[in-house]
Amino acid sequence: QVQLVESGGGLVQPGDSLRLSCAASVRTSSSYNMAWFRQAPGKEREFVSAITWSGSTVYTDSVKGRFTISRDNAKNMVHLQMNSLKPEDTAVYYCAARKSLGMVRGPSGYDYWGQGTQVTVSS
Repeated sequence: QVQLVESGGGLVQPGDSLRLSCAASVRTSSSYNMAWFRQAPGKEREFVSAITWSGSTVYTDSVKGRFTISRDNAKNMVHLQMNSLKPEDTAVYYCAARKSLGMVRGPSGYDYWGQGTQVTVSS
C-alpha cells in the first residue's frame, strides 16, 4: 500500500506561483510513475502532468510552459511547480501513483491517490 500526501496549495492571485509537493510513504523511485490530476467543482478529474521513474514528463496542453513536474527519488517526493497561475487553474489537485510501466492520462490507470490539496486563483 502506498500513501500519498499532498501539500502546498493555497489562495493566490492570477499570475502568482505555487509549488505543490507529494510525499510517498514508500520508495517510489524504481517502480512508480507519478502524476498530478485536478478536479474543479462540477467537473471530472482532469490529467495535469505525469513523470516516469526515469524522469520523462508529459503535460496537458493548458499547462504547458507554465507548470513543471519533477521528482526527488531519494526523498520519495514529487513536485508540481505552477507559474503564471490563472483562475481556470482553480481546483483540488491530486497526486497519483501508477505501478505499471507507461505513461497514461486516465485516472483509472493509477493505483494510489492522495487526499488532494486546494488551489484557488482569484483576484
